[in-house]
Amino acid sequence: MKKLPSLLLALLLGSLLADIVSAADKAAEPAAYPLKTCVVSGEKLGSMGKSFVHTYEGREVQFCCKACLKDFNKDPQKFLKKIDAAAEKPKG
Repeated sequence: MKKLPSLLLALLLGSLLADIVSAADKAAEPAAYPLKTCVVSGEKLGSMGKSFVHTYEGREVQFCCKACLKDFNKDPQKFLKKIDAAAEKPKG
């Protein structure tokens, strides 16, 4: 009879742990990149081959090429403002 409360407690704790892990996984996913162009050069993504994807402080940033990452890293906030402005625009 004492096994039933222990079993229920174990199930409850397992369920709570699963919810916590699921929430952490969602938080770890970078925000989607809202532009169809490189935030540095303005080139259309994919126009120079496969785009280069970089995660900066939990945010996805896409470039037309890896070379643009250097320019981005010189002043990330400048480019993040452009990304934020694009994300705020209504789609349609």
